[in-house]
Amino acid sequence: MQQQIPVTVEYEKAGVPAPEPPATLNLLILPYLEEITQHPDRPLVIVVPGGAYAYCSPREAEAIALKFLAEGIHAAVLRYSVAPNRYPAAALELAWSLQYIRAHAAEWHVNPGAISVCGFSAGGHLAGTLGTLWDEPVFKQVFGPEVTWRPDSQLLCYPVLTLGEFAHEGSRFNLLGPADDPANQLEKVDSLSLETRVSAQTPPTFLWHTAEDGAVPVENSLMYAAACRRNNVPFELHIFEHGGHGLSTCEEITSTAPEQIVPDNAAWIPLAVRFIKRHTGL
Repeated sequence: MQQQIPVTVEYEKAGVPAPEPPATLNLLILPYLEEITQHPDRPLVIVVPGGAYAYCSPREAEAIALKFLAEGIHAAVLRYSVAPNRYPAAALELAWSLQYIRAHAAEWHVNPGAISVCGFSAGGHLAGTLGTLWDEPVFKQVFGPEVTWRPDSQLLCYPVLTLGEFAHEGSRFNLLGPADDPANQLEKVDSLSLETRVSAQTPPTFLWHTAEDGAVPVENSLMYAAACRRNNVPFELHIFEHGGHGLSTCEEITSTAPEQIVPDNAAWIPLAVRFIKRHTGL
């Protein structure tokens, strides 16, 4: 089943305007086969493209989802609101998406306890925001007190995670806007520097990055992994020696330049699949 769903968040409850155009969730649900009885309800991954909170990169969307579908994992692609929309609009859209999928889990043969978020670059920050800050008051303010939007694991791919020293400046600006109020801006930078917000309630985390990333420094993943270690959060970290930023599948199918084809780094996909299956009992 393939279905394009409009995201219907009650933004006014969070005091933010409704974005235009609206966010969409592209569902890609594998067919249910009665003869496959060992795991009739499958995991699902919500793919969150990058794009510096300025756009949603098509290179990190359905091509990624198809990799998970090929491994027997349902997928969905969230095209979330970007600048000039600010935090928490996109975070609310991701929370809505996870809640919506859980509400339809039985209908689509999704395991409601095996839903992951997979974010790339700024999409990694968005995925990590939900994975790390899912218990923040703004989510309960919009969706109610019963938490149904916490992801069961998170896959963070060359992610923007800190808004401090090693931040990606474009992502920070597009997420928060200009620093009109320095005190308020500093507070937002601190609260959305996710390496400072990891807790024991953060879901199991898979990270990958390249040591040569010149856009989003590898320190983003290193600091987050260290925070997972301090808080006893199960995590797996892969730092590949070569390659720049925005590699997506690391294959020709998602490349716009020869340097984006890095066959060794394509190993992140089977590693991530094994991580999901390990943490969902498959």
